[in-house]
This record gives sequence, C-alpha cells and structure tokens, in this order.
Amino acid sequence: MSVQELLQLPENSRCADCGQPGPVWASCRVGVFVCLDCSGVHRISAIDKVKSTQLDYMDHDLVQFMRSRGNQRAREEYEAFVPPFYYRPNEKDCKVLREQWIRAKYERREFTRDGPSLYAVNYKEGFLWKKGRDNGKYLKRLFIFSESEGLLMYYTRNKRSGPKGTFPISSLNAMFQCEKMRQEHGLEITCVQNGHTRSIYVYHEDGAEIVTWYNVLRSARYNYLRKTYPSTPEAELIPKITRSYTKCGYMEKTGPTQREPFRKRWFNLDSEERKLLYYLNPLDPYEQGGIFIGSSKAGYQVAEGLPRGVKGNKWDTGFTIRTPQREFILTCENPREQNEWLQALKELLSLPMSDHDSAE
Repeated sequence: MSVQELLQLPENSRCADCGQPGPVWASCRVGVFVCLDCSGVHRISAIDKVKSTQLDYMDHDLVQFMRSRGNQRAREEYEAFVPPFYYRPNEKDCKVLREQWIRAKYERREFTRDGPSLYAVNYKEGFLWKKGRDNGKYLKRLFIFSESEGLLMYYTRNKRSGPKGTFPISSLNAMFQCEKMRQEHGLEITCVQNGHTRSIYVYHEDGAEIVTWYNVLRSARYNYLRKTYPSTPEAELIPKITRSYTKCGYMEKTGPTQREPFRKRWFNLDSEERKLLYYLNPLDPYEQGGIFIGSSKAGYQVAEGLPRGVKGNKWDTGFTIRTPQREFILTCENPREQNEWLQALKELLSLPMSDHDSAE
C-alpha cells in the first residue's frame, strides 16, 4: 500500500491533531498524518521529524511503519485517557491551544496512563499579566483558584490585602482571544455579575502555563455542572463547560427611535446565553448593552437589509433584529460580514429556548 493509498483511508483523511481535512504531512516517529500547521509543532519540538507526502521521498520501511501505525492506532495510544473536560482544539483554534495539545500528547505523554489529571486540582495559584481597567497596561497579578470556595480570585499585591476581583465558577467562562488582545497567549475570562457580563483579559509568557490555567478552570466548571445537573448526560455538559463567542466584530447601531446617529460598536454574540452584547471598545470590562435573541417560535426575527430611507453612518449593508419589544437596526462593513452575522443569528433563532431563556 502506497502513502497516497494510506491517506485515502477514512482514519487518515483528517489531521491527527486538529481534524483539518486532507493532511499531507507524515509525522515519521509517531506514525500519524497531520496538516501543515500541526506539522510545524512536530518539527520544532522534540516529538518528531516530518516529511511531505507529496514532495519528500519515503522509503519502503517508512511507508510500512506508517501503515502499521496511522491516526487511529496513535489516537488509541496517545489519547487513551484524555479527561472529559480537557479542551481538544480544532483547525480553527489559536496556535497556543493546538501546540500545547500536541506537546501534551506526544512530548509529555499526559494521556497515555490512567490516574488523576494534573488539571483536576482543588487549588491553584500563580501570576498572570492582567489588562488594567483604566490605563490599558498589562500588570502582573496573583491569581488563585479555590474549588472549596467556588471562586477564581485575583490580588494586586498579596493574599493579605484581600482579592481585587472574584469570579464564581457557577457563571465563569474562559476563551482564548489572541487576535483581539494581540497577545499570543491571550485569554478572556468572564462571569455574570448583577446582570452584566464582566470581562478580564490575561496572558502568560509560557504557553503551557496559560493552557494549564484554561484546563484547570474547565475542570472546575465540569465538576460544578456535574453536581448541579446530575441527570444531564455528559455529552450535553461538555459544550457548556466553556464556550467561545459565535461571532464577533464591529457594527454600527442606532437608537430605539431609529433617528439617532449610527455609532460604531464592538459586538459579541454569546449563543449559550442568547445575547448579542455591544461594547464601546473590544477589550472593555463591561458591555454597554445587549440584545436578547430568543427563538423564531417566540417571535424573534432577523431580516436582511435596512428599512427604506435608513442609512448608516459609514456602512450601508446591514440587517434588522425584531424582538417582541422593539427593532434593532445594525449595519456591517461589507456583504461578507453581513452574511456571517445573518448566518449566526438565524442559526440561534432556529434553536429552542430553555426554561432559563424563557424567563429573560
């Protein structure tokens, strides 16, 4: 069997590490087929050497080795004991998540043995760089997670001075925002406080450390959800541990009378909470406001285009969100952005509302 025939097998048709279709690189010591991006991690680490299945010569022995291994057998070995809360990155995730997943699997061999996970801890403390609320500079802060208290806390100086901020695990969310933060290891942590979404932005110079914090928080969230919803199947709990925004970006919005000037705002669509939140700036700690997006069966709609006679400040492509209470007119920078927002909103509108959602 040739290399090209091996790549046609269903188990080898996607990257062994991120799932991207059509891998064309062979990780020669591990025996898996990976995409270009993941092959770079294999190459620069102590894991492996890689060869292109299209450009490099692969002798008979190497082809036979790849045949004896392959993505499925390697997955059975290197992913045998991945904790249910550990985030498995996909092709769209940021570099630090994919790199640390690959290193954890092959370099540190974290998931080849059964036993307590190093991320499933009751207590963790360490320093992270946190964006200041007023000056925007990143300042070193002490962070402490305590499962017994159900809190993530941070301190400006030391523990004796008391926490500067607290984030209850019950409403905590964490997501990587490397591009928005312009930090290679940028992490946004949010929680709901007094009906508003509070956000802080942190990073650590070491990729392994920031991904460890991320999975420690996911472990805590997983434990909380299991205790709170004991009868809910695990497959339904996993997506609720943490989540990324479905769609983010700038749009223009007008006021309730539709006569106010259009103003540029940053929007985050949180599909889990069914909220379209808007901010003056992308890294603001609190939203300026939000639009609850119910289901189409409950009378919520989105319509492509702007009403007759309505024109944005700088952008003329947009849509209207209709709720039982009022209409919201939003403009987008270009048709591509308009289509992406419409697709994301229509998908959310098609989903049924839960009892919690109905109470909004």
